[in-house]
Parts: sequence; structure tokens; C-alpha cells
Amino acid sequence: MAEHLDIIEGTKAEKYEALVPQIQAVIEDEPDMIANMANVASMLHETFGFWWTGFYRVVNEGEKQTLVLGPFQGPLACTRIRKGKGVCGTAWEKAETQVVPDVEQFPGHIACSSASKSEIVVPLMKDNCVFAVLDIDSENLSTFDETDKLYLEKIAALVKG
Repeated sequence: MAEHLDIIEGTKAEKYEALVPQIQAVIEDEPDMIANMANVASMLHETFGFWWTGFYRVVNEGEKQTLVLGPFQGPLACTRIRKGKGVCGTAWEKAETQVVPDVEQFPGHIACSSASKSEIVVPLMKDNCVFAVLDIDSENLSTFDETDKLYLEKIAALVKG
């Protein structure tokens, strides 16, 4: 039976404070990473109304790796992203969160949608290696800040690879 997500109101920080334990409750006993990514994407998307919310997974393809589209909410997305390319590939390569106030100013930005104006990408880590990234896009400039970074890193740490 699906969990019910209560409508969360308040400031951005208050919404995250209420959402983090709900996410933890939904995913803590589910061993399937894809199912957990799907629920996390849905819960973030529904709570904040982001333009695009989802995951890219690191997948081995022969001798190289690539980010491959995972569970998401929102419009059509890029399917594969190389390491170091765009915001997602940069977050993967550097193993650090990327907060981009204006995607047009980000060198090598990959425009999956011209409606995307700002973006945050958070790496998911296991054994000091990135196994996926959480990617969130907004239709507005400067949507993401240190509050998003703090809480999205907490949420990303809950998703196990």
C-alpha cells in the first residue's frame, strides 16, 4: 500500500525538516534502490513543485562509465551524460554538490530543456564513490541555495546504492 504524503507548508527549511523524516520512513525498509529513487523524486517534486526532479545512475558500459537516466518526475530528459559534462557530469566527476543559479552561465551546460533556468545536482556516495546523482531543475533563476544543498545532501545520504 502506498504511503500518503501530507501537504507540507512553511518556509523552505520547514518543508525540508518535515520531508526528511517522511522520506526516511518510506525508504528505510525498502532494499530496491530504483524504487527508493522513484519515491524520493516524487516526494521532492510534489513538495516543492520543481520543474524536473530525478536521478541519474552511474552505469558501467564496457570499459567506461556513464550516467544513465533513472527515476524522475517532470518533462522528457537527457538519457545519458558523460563524466565531466554538464552540471550532472561535473557533480559526478568532482563528487561534490553543484548549485547553479543560472544554467546559461555554466560552462558546458547540457540543455535537456530550454525551460530550465537553475539547477542543483547532489552526488550519492557509497564507499567514497559516486553511484548516482540527484538532479533538480527549476524554471526560475537562483532557485537553489545553501538550504537546498544542506537538506538535499541529507536526503541523498538516505538513498543506498
